[in-house]
Amino acid sequence: MMSMLSVVIPAYNEEDGIAAIVERVLAVREPLAAVGMDLELIVVDDGSADRTAEITRCYDGVTLVCHGQNAGYGAALKTGFARARGEWLGFLDADGTYPPEHFPQLCQAALEQEADLVIGSRMAGADSQMPGVRRVGNILWSVLVSLLGNHRVGDPASGMRVLRREALTRLYPLPDGLNFTPVMSTRAIHEALNMVEVAVPYRERVGRSKLNVMRDGTRFLNSIIWTALCYNPVRPLGLVGLGSVGLAGLIGLVMLALRLRGVTTLGPWGAGAFFAAQVLAVTGVSIFALGATFNYLVSLFHRQPVRQGLFGRPLFRPSLDHHFGWLGLLTMASGVLLGLICMALGLSGWPVSRLWLYLLGGAMLFLVGLQLAIFWLIMRVLDELSQREADVRRDLGGAR
Repeated sequence: MMSMLSVVIPAYNEEDGIAAIVERVLAVREPLAAVGMDLELIVVDDGSADRTAEITRCYDGVTLVCHGQNAGYGAALKTGFARARGEWLGFLDADGTYPPEHFPQLCQAALEQEADLVIGSRMAGADSQMPGVRRVGNILWSVLVSLLGNHRVGDPASGMRVLRREALTRLYPLPDGLNFTPVMSTRAIHEALNMVEVAVPYRERVGRSKLNVMRDGTRFLNSIIWTALCYNPVRPLGLVGLGSVGLAGLIGLVMLALRLRGVTTLGPWGAGAFFAAQVLAVTGVSIFALGATFNYLVSLFHRQPVRQGLFGRPLFRPSLDHHFGWLGLLTMASGVLLGLICMALGLSGWPVSRLWLYLLGGAMLFLVGLQLAIFWLIMRVLDELSQREADVRRDLGGAR
């Protein structure tokens, strides 16, 4: 029995290109049948002020859905998905940039590799006429999405895809704007969907592009980061925190080396560097611990085990946040001990000029240790809450 692919084309003021893309999609009916797919074509006119809807009505076998006003690229796709009858959903732009002739290859990859989502990748070696600025932008999105999700995605913003209908329940909610596709890619990674990329050529669009590089680029960036934060906060926040702590440590080593060489006074740049090291260290620990704490909140919301491991799998067993308690106490004790030693040396006659660096270092160690201890306490409470439902089921089972 053949499956059905429902192809959705979102269209907004595309009277110059809509006829060509509709004809090209209809022409792939036979190639799709060869891979076991029937075709349904849906055009969503997203409040166009031109003849887009009028031209689309001229074609038999095309379902036309009209928005009363412009709701956005993602909103049009979601409308089309809601009207679709197929087990598989596909979409591409109305401007002729993506080749509908490659839908059979995407469907074949989906069937053969049991994929949940197949992306037509413009960055996988196929012929591409993508403008240079957008190519650089897509490389940046690829690096960001891959880094935050610990899974390589070559073209997270591609507008040509095939996906299983069942996958929508795990991909939704998705935004109404042009950031629909990068958010979909980010969610697919964190939902552990089987995602495959197939190389497709890319052409210059028919008519004027609706993408604003600065405005939409900023929206893409915000959407990707916020989506990742909703799944595995410790990864983006942890990377920022580790970078901050590492930079603080580097500055601290330089300062310590200068101190050991007899430098007891600092100029404006040295004082600024020391201030920066203190701020970076405290900030870095706070951001890292905040990310780990958020992971427990996310696990409570999704009712799933807490995601551990900043780099895809835990480096510590138990995970690093379980060590925050003794690390915090040890760091606090080190700070107090260093302060007491400095006080003793000062009372014995050492000048403050020889002790100020160590006194400030001891204060910073105490504050960092206090932060670790506080976050450890918070996370242990959240860990208990996350296990409560499983513990209740276990105890009820034992009572029987």
